[in-house]
Amino acid sequence: MEEKVKARVVIDDRIRHGKPIIKGTRITVDEVLGALIGGMNYEEIESEYGIEKGDILAVIEYTASFVRGEEIRPLGIKA
Repeated sequence: MEEKVKARVVIDDRIRHGKPIIKGTRITVDEVLGALIGGMNYEEIESEYGIEKGDILAVIEYTASFVRGEEIRPLGIKA
């Protein structure tokens, strides 16, 4: 994971039961993703949650890192 993401997305067992959060806040990665999925734009999320665009981009990069390099194999369906 890139250093800029590590600087913004952190895990602290004492905050929100160890869910990944935006550093310096109690805003979780899944809250930001939910806002994006729900149709909020960056400016609305920044205003609603008091975070910066860089935080939102770090959330996207953080979650993308889980599927990057994922190996996909066919299920072997017989014709």
